[in-house]
Amino acid sequence: MNLLENLQLQERYSEWVNQRLYDVCLTLTDDERKQDRGVFFHSIHGTWNHLLLGDRVWLARLQGQLVPYQRLDLELYADFTELRAAQADCDQALLEWIEGLQADDLQRRIAFRSLSTGQFKELSVAIMLTTLLNHKTHHRGQITALLSQCGCDYGAIDFICAPFVG
Repeated sequence: MNLLENLQLQERYSEWVNQRLYDVCLTLTDDERKQDRGVFFHSIHGTWNHLLLGDRVWLARLQGQLVPYQRLDLELYADFTELRAAQADCDQALLEWIEGLQADDLQRRIAFRSLSTGQFKELSVAIMLTTLLNHKTHHRGQITALLSQCGCDYGAIDFICAPFVG
């Protein structure tokens, strides 16, 4: 498997696991999802909002568009159903974008300003996608920990459990 195929597979996994975890989150009340649980973005809902915001920021950069946000802690959607639909749309857009890449595209460099540090950076598409996918994994780890604290069983979500892996 080459790097491009690996990135495509990781994004398919990301889309699959997001759907699974959103399903589990629906078993909680809105108040439970929005309860401050002491994590960086406060709640399950806040963490999902940040995950979507991060996805949109990186996708805009990759597509050569202006980043639509200036802060990383914005609440994009107060309504969980709307948040879930927006994440599904973003996951699909990202997957389509990655699947449209050629191997040579991964070396293209893109300049941008970091929202967290304000510094200007220039990275390859491969590094940007790797950063995006790791960011998603990091915050889903927070969400699974919070779901466990709520007594929710989110099942087997390891990479090898995805129906398209193997």
